[in-house]
Amino acid sequence: MAQFTTEVFQNEFLPDGGTDVHAIVRVTCSGAGKAGIGGGTGGGEAAEILIVDTSGSMGANGIMQGRYAATVALNEITDGTWFAIIAGNHVGTLVYPAFGATQMVRMDPRTRQEAIASIQQFRADGGTAMGTWLTKAKEVFLTVPHVVQRHAILLTDGTNEHETPDQLTWAIQGATGFFQCDVRGLGDRWQIDEARRIASALLGTVDLIPSPERMADEFEKLIRASMARGVASVDLRVWAPQGAQVLFVKQVAPNLEDITAKRSQVNPLTAAFPTGAWADETRDYHVAVRLPAKSLGQEQLASRVQLVVRDEVQAQALVKATWSNDEALTTRIDDQVARYTGQAELAAAIQDGLAAKAAGDDAGATRKLGRAVQIATATGDEEMTSRLKKVVEIDNAEAGTVRLRKSVEKLDEMALDTASTKTRRIKK
Repeated sequence: MAQFTTEVFQNEFLPDGGTDVHAIVRVTCSGAGKAGIGGGTGGGEAAEILIVDTSGSMGANGIMQGRYAATVALNEITDGTWFAIIAGNHVGTLVYPAFGATQMVRMDPRTRQEAIASIQQFRADGGTAMGTWLTKAKEVFLTVPHVVQRHAILLTDGTNEHETPDQLTWAIQGATGFFQCDVRGLGDRWQIDEARRIASALLGTVDLIPSPERMADEFEKLIRASMARGVASVDLRVWAPQGAQVLFVKQVAPNLEDITAKRSQVNPLTAAFPTGAWADETRDYHVAVRLPAKSLGQEQLASRVQLVVRDEVQAQALVKATWSNDEALTTRIDDQVARYTGQAELAAAIQDGLAAKAAGDDAGATRKLGRAVQIATATGDEEMTSRLKKVVEIDNAEAGTVRLRKSVEKLDEMALDTASTKTRRIKK
């Protein structure tokens, strides 16, 4: 039986006239079980689709490594899991089960070997239209409507050149809320913004695979993670009192993801935010609520945050507010809130700085990336500082004084961009 527990980190004390309450809600799941089995909580059958880019830009080596990566992934999919394979170029093509199949098939020794044989069909040919891949994946998932947990891996090495931005948007919207999708970009010719749009909408992650030889390791890691998610779908429900406003809800660990726009209204005072499937893991969420100011000495429940699986509450956390004239209390900043606020600013500074650099705005890029160096230094984020050093020369880290490097590897810029949304949790 899966169990959820919560911790709250906040400074509940507000000054006279104060309105905004910020809290980090840490959620831990244990006993999740395995995908398709579950831990007795929110379990149900699982389905997995591999979407492999087979456009012309993949080339012979990319296709060879893609075949190998897909083979490794297939060996990690648990027997009994529904699965399929899609080849993607200017169209999405179902490779396995064979053309004419009426539905996905369950993994077993026979279907695994058939699938491994089918990926020998991969050929580098055609363009890139990722929207068609997502649409095909949804069509395939629809053949097993009883499945409650649907996950896909999408690999691409290029830009979405063979469909319009609107077509990609429609495909993403059609898939949103229907299946989760992790996106991986191979090499340095794909667009992070495109991949991030897909992953963000579909509750997945985006990352860089620097070379074809690294694909197999990444596919293995992703499938193992997917197979470990035994709780199919969890909602974060946030209640706020009459007259209050939920400013935002953001996942801040292990990755930064603003889920505010994904809200659905449960009742006039409660909104639900989807968090996808869970394994045995811990995630942190930043919840911000604006309250009407109250008199000094008054206390109020600012928010009730609940973990809900199939409309059943598994755990809850209480966010409180107390108005005080004690400056020592009201000016204290909770370490957890401060750290994650800083990491969100760091991610924005990196992404904005790289975007400015790509647009030829060297002054803007220098300013933004300098601020990123300043934040990384102040928070002791040595890993991010090391990545930033590959893009800028640092004159004064504390002041954020930097110069753009004249020669920068594209892969180093992309690695910095994709790493910007990965956070490092701090201890209580």
